[in-house]
Amino acid sequence: MTVDPHQAAEAIRTAAREMPRLGIVLGSGLGRIADRIESPVVLPYADIPGFTVPSVEGHPGRLVLGRLGGVPVACLQGRIHLYEGIDPRAIQVPIRALKLVGCEGVILTNAAGSMREGMGPGSLMLVSDHMNFQGTSPMIGPNDARFGPRFFAMKDAYDPAWRARFKAAGAALGIALHEGVYTSYLGPNFETPAEIRAFAMLGGHAVGMSTVPEVLVARHCGLRVAAICVITNMAAGMSDEELSHGHSLAGAAAAAERLEQLLLTFMDGER
Repeated sequence: MTVDPHQAAEAIRTAAREMPRLGIVLGSGLGRIADRIESPVVLPYADIPGFTVPSVEGHPGRLVLGRLGGVPVACLQGRIHLYEGIDPRAIQVPIRALKLVGCEGVILTNAAGSMREGMGPGSLMLVSDHMNFQGTSPMIGPNDARFGPRFFAMKDAYDPAWRARFKAAGAALGIALHEGVYTSYLGPNFETPAEIRAFAMLGGHAVGMSTVPEVLVARHCGLRVAAICVITNMAAGMSDEELSHGHSLAGAAAAAERLEQLLLTFMDGER
């Protein structure tokens, strides 16, 4: 697969009224946040060269350009996942296109299961680090040195200054913002109770099927990163509830308003 984000970047430049400064990726059931973008320009992924259209419910597959909280943003309303059978390198295109149009960093959101007692459905967790159990990476294959080096560090992958600002925003709003390690699982099946126990023993606090591939691409090309999990359920074996994608979508929608408030308050420091 040949991956070239330059055509995608040119399509974004042509459509945008102003170049975005931040990228935002909205996870399952969190697309309503894009409705807060002022004077939006909407590009379906199908109309952007190199973008892959998501096949999963809750991921509309639209790029929304405009201002959020007064800050120029490019909001990816929905993402692709490795479990959809895509070439992992397809994830390079949207993230690198954001870099090419001038974004300084990306804020990633997702729906996740909790592996921590006391961090139940409806909670928000700021990601401090991650563990990749997806068994692959979008960076496998030839390296494009125009974007970054063959080997790149992942220490402080989740920008410490941005994390401090998100924590301050949560405190100002009275929103409890947990912080912890995100565990990335391939899916599409939910994890087994034995896997959840193992992940928790290794230091994981929340589990999901996304985000880490985007973080790898973003850090390779020097973008700052922050990520927030919307906790939609307790992970397998930690409660009696039956896990389903519909349940995850409903849980994400219930917490979307608080995530929206947190993002808008964070944007105050970017204006």
